[in-house]
Amino acid sequence: MSGSGSRETVLARVRRALADVPRDERPEQVKVARDYLRVHGERTPRERAQLLAEHLADYRAHVHHCSPAALPRTVAGLLALRGSRSVVTPPGVPDAWVPEGMRHVRDSAALSPRELDAIGSVVTGCAVAVAETGTLVLDASEDQGRRRVTLVPDHHICVVRVPEQVVDSVPQALERLDPARPQTWISGPSATSDIELNRVEGVHGPRTLDVVLVTDDAAETESTEDSEGAEDSEGAAGNGAPPRG
Repeated sequence: MSGSGSRETVLARVRRALADVPRDERPEQVKVARDYLRVHGERTPRERAQLLAEHLADYRAHVHHCSPAALPRTVAGLLALRGSRSVVTPPGVPDAWVPEGMRHVRDSAALSPRELDAIGSVVTGCAVAVAETGTLVLDASEDQGRRRVTLVPDHHICVVRVPEQVVDSVPQALERLDPARPQTWISGPSATSDIELNRVEGVHGPRTLDVVLVTDDAAETESTEDSEGAEDSEGAAGNGAPPRG
């Protein structure tokens, strides 16, 4: 079938589908049904955080748990574990999250993609995390930064405050987000597959995603599905990969 023939076939199907729609009817005049489930089951905050951890691990993210006081030590351990010698952060990330002695770059519009690619890791917060899908959402707030800063470096550490930043479902997450802000929805490290289903990570974004769930009682967020080795993040300084950045 020629290109023009295919076009006419598609348009004919559209016309048939719209045959009973009055010509003067506008989309905003028709009410869209919103009676679908907003959440699949009831959960306590602890169960919600555990489900998030399970789904993050399913997507091959590395999940870690710590108290607010232990967060700087946890981040330092993860940077050492990945062999990072430099880190970039958005303006709103506290200096205390970055270990002393490491090259610390604050993101700005002047920072080029080439310069970002030479940096080992990025550390950010998040806007909201979705338990049912294992998804992190960034909205370019001060602690999350530009989309570029979380796509170019090969290693991303994302800090999630539990329970206040964790919701059950996508509809609940959308209620918290400003549609006018740029959003990045992240479900695991960047990955793609070729026609033979060979998985390749790090093509369109970070190869490695570490998610730190921060809560006053870190043990309550832990799950049997958490990624192997998460408990080692605080003491990983001696286990580093080849240095990067």
